Amino acid sequence: MATASIDFVLRPFEGLPGEPDWVALRELVPAATATARTTAEHGGKDITVTTVLPDGWAALHRADGEILLALQTVGGSGDPSRDLAAALLEAIDSEPGTAIETVGLPEPGPRLQDVLDLTVPFEVTVLDTFGYWIAPDTEMTDDLKHAVEEADAGIIDTKKLPGVDAAYWVRMGAKEFLRWAQPHDEQQVIDALARLHAKREAGFDGSKFIGYFRSTGLVVPVWELAKGSEAEDIESALTAFAPTFAAALATTDALDANERRARAGIVARQVTLR
Repeated sequence: MATASIDFVLRPFEGLPGEPDWVALRELVPAATATARTTAEHGGKDITVTTVLPDGWAALHRADGEILLALQTVGGSGDPSRDLAAALLEAIDSEPGTAIETVGLPEPGPRLQDVLDLTVPFEVTVLDTFGYWIAPDTEMTDDLKHAVEEADAGIIDTKKLPGVDAAYWVRMGAKEFLRWAQPHDEQQVIDALARLHAKREAGFDGSKFIGYFRSTGLVVPVWELAKGSEAEDIESALTAFAPTFAAALATTDALDANERRARAGIVARQVTLR
């Protein structure tokens, strides 16, 4: 018998607290955790959402009882929210010490929006180690230590900025960037960037707007920062720029000729992650 397929969902995390942070942890942040809790119907369990787990596992019911759900997994259906909910529910039903390696292609069923308590904020903690994979009472053997150190070697220096939502400073090689995931409709964000770019106001002090990522229905604008900039160096400038960006987002007038040209150039520099 053929199984029912799941329709593609453009914004699978829409309706969850912190939708832009869900996207950022799924696509852009190497090592981080965030808070979530299931509804009373699903046990009212505190969940640790994480970027990745060892060997690409989908979820882990750790020996100490903590449940971890990974966002950066391979494959799945057209609705990551359904895939993640399936992995989460399987982890909850499993015995402590069980890794959910993959969930395959689940049939239609509950999504994260149905399984999670939507009053619980999605509070992100960016980390510089995957040591949180290991339960605190677990003996750190040489093999475990080596596994964590090997994973840590691939972490790109990343920090979450205060003052605005879902903004992440990142250092890649000799350059620093700001990636700021937006909760708004894609066309609204691109139009806002075009309005600012046409007036040469798309950057803030010490930065240059260079393009944007597209992922899971959201836009993540990217600014290149002054060489050597640390995260704390741009906090005040970004906070000062935020009202200007918000005003551009709120503008609904049709784009003029200069803004349309700016928009075309911005679209040409977009990168689609998935």
